[in-house]
Amino acid sequence: MDTAYLAHPAHPPRTDGPRVPVGLRAPFAGRTWREFLHLCLSLPIACLTFGYAVTVVALSAGLLITFLGVPVLAGGLAGGRGLGALERARARALLGLEVAAPEPLRPAKPGLMAWVGAVLKSGASWRHLLYAFLVFPWALFAFVLAVTFWTVGWALLTFPLWFWLVRPYAGLPGVQLWGDGTTVLYVSPAVAAAVSGGFGLLMVLAGPWLFRGLTQVDRLLVRGLLGPSSLATRVIELESDRGVVVDTAAADLRRIERDLHDGAQARLAALALDLGLAKEKLAQDPRAAAAMVDEAHGEVKIALQELRDLARGIHPAILTDRGLGPALSALAGRCPVPVAVEVDLDRRPAAAIEGMAYFTVSELLRNVAEHSAADHAAVDVWHTPDRLMLLVSDDGRGGASTAAGGGLAGLAERLDSVDGLLVVDSPAGGPTVVTAELPWRG
Repeated sequence: MDTAYLAHPAHPPRTDGPRVPVGLRAPFAGRTWREFLHLCLSLPIACLTFGYAVTVVALSAGLLITFLGVPVLAGGLAGGRGLGALERARARALLGLEVAAPEPLRPAKPGLMAWVGAVLKSGASWRHLLYAFLVFPWALFAFVLAVTFWTVGWALLTFPLWFWLVRPYAGLPGVQLWGDGTTVLYVSPAVAAAVSGGFGLLMVLAGPWLFRGLTQVDRLLVRGLLGPSSLATRVIELESDRGVVVDTAAADLRRIERDLHDGAQARLAALALDLGLAKEKLAQDPRAAAAMVDEAHGEVKIALQELRDLARGIHPAILTDRGLGPALSALAGRCPVPVAVEVDLDRRPAAAIEGMAYFTVSELLRNVAEHSAADHAAVDVWHTPDRLMLLVSDDGRGGASTAAGGGLAGLAERLDSVDGLLVVDSPAGGPTVVTAELPWRG
């Protein structure tokens, strides 16, 4: 992490934090009581879901000899998905656990039988049924342990208070430890209060961590059985990335078309017109025709330069011929801000990754030139066993961001579409450090 960012006055060190240790505040924290409430509610809810699951399985198994068994099982599985939605809502409210809904049912065609088939073939439906069976014994164990531990802990901690209230009416000289009918052994109230209070304090302080461990199992059950499968999550990510890639490709095509139409195409059209006029004047006024040809020659040079710049922005020839290091050096040489380039690669990455890396550095340097007001910039490129790392830094005024609407938002989306990552550290006043990661494929 950039040390200048840590020392920036916009981020001073905190000196007004709580002075009470976390361990002493934990028994009174809202999180502790929310987790305890979750454990208390888990048993009655688990009884209902377990009873529902047993009823569904038993009823559908009993009706399998008839046609009704399969639809009953499908309806029971669909109801289990509804109970799973309530469990996810409870986990979100009491445990702060955000779990997405599982993949929806997708019948192949309309109709009851198609819906029944989709329910029976859905892995999420069976995972919800499995959750109903697994959560009951765990909820019973967690409920008994949590409630017993918490109530006993607070009872022992407050023992000195309520013992002094009860003792005058009971007429006891102390706390009885042992008795055989003839001989009774008592412990003085002070010793009993000190020992019970000490044990109670330890149990009360340990209670929040016990609840945290117990609810961690609940988190694993909800996340693993009531959420989308890893395969479905990956499919959703790939569908989203495919949409980003398609949109980006369409935007690039529009940009290229616009550049050609407004630049080289317009110049070539004017060039054709000028050459036609020069041809008509060649016999009547050779000098004017020569001047027009000379002007057209200049337009040809400008059009060729625009075409070279356009091709260089898409995929420069030097990148294909010599690799990322020389291509980035040439790119830095055209930047109006002095740029130091250091590329440490022992072999070339795949062509697609190499092109994406070049485009990323090009966009970042363009952002430096247009918005940073920097005096110097640097580009560092290296790779780990599975990632290609790019770091572009400058000493400008900072303020860069990947927030929606910012100049780097589109670049962050493009990198995300290929499993890449863009991290921006740019406090107001600078400096700016942008780190980009791309998957390494040699």
